[in-house]
Amino acid sequence: MSSTTATVRAIALPAAVLAALALPASPAYAAAVSVTATVETTPVSHSGDAADDPAIWVHPTDPAKSVVIGTDKKGALEVYDMTGARIQRITGDYGNNVDLRGNIVVSADDEAAGGDGAMHVYRIDPATRQLTWLKDVPTEVTAHGICLYTSPSSGKLYAFPNSTSGRVEQWELGVSGNAVTATSVRLWDAGSAVEGCYADDTTGKLYLGEEDVGVWVYGAEPTAGTGRTRLDSTGSGGHITADTEGITAAGNRIYVSSQGSNDFTVYDRTTRAYLGRFSVAGGSAADDCEDTDGIDATAANLGPAFPQGVFVCQDGSNGTPGSSGNQNFKFVPLQRVTAHFG
Repeated sequence: MSSTTATVRAIALPAAVLAALALPASPAYAAAVSVTATVETTPVSHSGDAADDPAIWVHPTDPAKSVVIGTDKKGALEVYDMTGARIQRITGDYGNNVDLRGNIVVSADDEAAGGDGAMHVYRIDPATRQLTWLKDVPTEVTAHGICLYTSPSSGKLYAFPNSTSGRVEQWELGVSGNAVTATSVRLWDAGSAVEGCYADDTTGKLYLGEEDVGVWVYGAEPTAGTGRTRLDSTGSGGHITADTEGITAAGNRIYVSSQGSNDFTVYDRTTRAYLGRFSVAGGSAADDCEDTDGIDATAANLGPAFPQGVFVCQDGSNGTPGSSGNQNFKFVPLQRVTAHFG
């Protein structure tokens, strides 16, 4: 969306119309509360702006063996255990974003298919916690961001690759053994550059971040059309400082990365009301998260270190304490966040 200035003729409008056009009242722009991480990952292998987006996989039988999958968009997909150690590195994947449902992992690679973009589909083996490549799916959009969705009504698996052009696509994915089928079922234009998204398997809603504008809420079913409402904005009355990047949910809360203010906004998952914001500050085990791109969170038990879940953020500037140098990801026990926001 452009920010051009236009000359507007003042006209008198009825009070009812003015009320309908008015922005919803917003609470004061409160200062962020601070939490600290207890774990940080091994830095990605490439320097500069390389790490981007994490996805949390919960082990089906042994929570402590859960993993975090992170993108090194300069050429690798990496898998970390819950101590932050890297246990797998898949080269040749230039995925910018990654998401998963069950044992299926999908990265969005805007350099694949000759620069036209593709989804790389993997399966994770619970016994080894290793990813195995299954299929590459070229996309109509130049896949940059991605989120997955399992329909609560049909049980079908969908992927939402999206592009810096503002285009969004919905694909139905079928995985049987190592065979993958993929069918494009919806394609639309959200406006300007988009990337971060989260599809809620419980409510059937798709949260899409338009980077300079805010977060939109669409229906996640393929028949939902393109009607949308606003969760929050970067403009007047909003609480996000551009860019709008990562979006996730855990328990009864939605979290959004407000990249320009180096913090994260929090919303009620049912009412979508704004509840406040928090930052991940430097602590004794790891430094802070700043200039964050992707985030993920879960309220599931992930073993003794994270019994009430974890919040994971990409750190755009990795310093001490802990490792320093190339970018990485920080793990925050989720109860440190929910202690402030429920």
